[in-house]
Amino acid sequence: MPVTRRAATTSPSSLRAVSLRRTSRVPIRRRFGQNFLTDQHALARIAGALELAGTEHVIEIGPGRGALTAHLAGRAARLTCVEVDRDLVAELRVRFGSTPGWSIVEGDILEVDLDALAGGPFVLVGNVPYNITTPIIFHALASRGMQRAVFLVQREVAARLAAAPGSETYGALTVNVALTCAVETVAAVPAGAFFPRPKVQSAVIRLTPLDTPLVANDDAAPLRAFVTGMFGQRRRQLVRALRTVGDLNAESAQAVVERAGLPPTARAEELAPAEFVRLYAAFRGA
Repeated sequence: MPVTRRAATTSPSSLRAVSLRRTSRVPIRRRFGQNFLTDQHALARIAGALELAGTEHVIEIGPGRGALTAHLAGRAARLTCVEVDRDLVAELRVRFGSTPGWSIVEGDILEVDLDALAGGPFVLVGNVPYNITTPIIFHALASRGMQRAVFLVQREVAARLAAAPGSETYGALTVNVALTCAVETVAAVPAGAFFPRPKVQSAVIRLTPLDTPLVANDDAAPLRAFVTGMFGQRRRQLVRALRTVGDLNAESAQAVVERAGLPPTARAEELAPAEFVRLYAAFRGA
């Protein structure tokens, strides 16, 4: 009797692994949080979310093996990549070095002065390492020239950024970003769109600086520290929370809440960003 052999099947992740090996000899380095986005539809959504007119200076964080870079090249006046992996830097120079307006900087994005690098207005984009997403966001917000930013982040982080007051995911991150930026969730990205496949789902977000921010850049740091402290007491009513965060007695804390025009029974998790600004202004005057 003839033996019927089942045709071998190859999973999408195996095909991506083969593709990556063919295009790069640089090993994946977990210490850099490297999970490479390989899905072309997701890459196109990220590039499209930048809404480029062709005149911008784009700064790409962590281009990796150049998958997103390939979607951006030629669509902006300048494209500057910042990559920490020196071996990938060498590969990217070979691949994109002749592209007009393209350049690369080897280094840690958190140590790069974005305004000095751009020399003017810029837009920011990247599949950022999930273990340093929040520091990268606030590093970007500290710049003066950022016109908008599109990041691929963990889905839970995207939910926190776009959360409404009173919801479970609403917190210090939500408020501290909302002080200066509008947040939009652009698209969901499944784990299978990456290689290696991460253990979490992802989402594309867009940050756009407010025309009139709730706080000036120079005053943002102390207000953000105050917000973080208040969310450390999120279940407590405002008077009790202020006594801990502001080292105030009950009478002074009550007076701060009254000057801010807020109900003393409210909690931090219920306050809108603008209400935090009022509360902090009253606290500073205490």
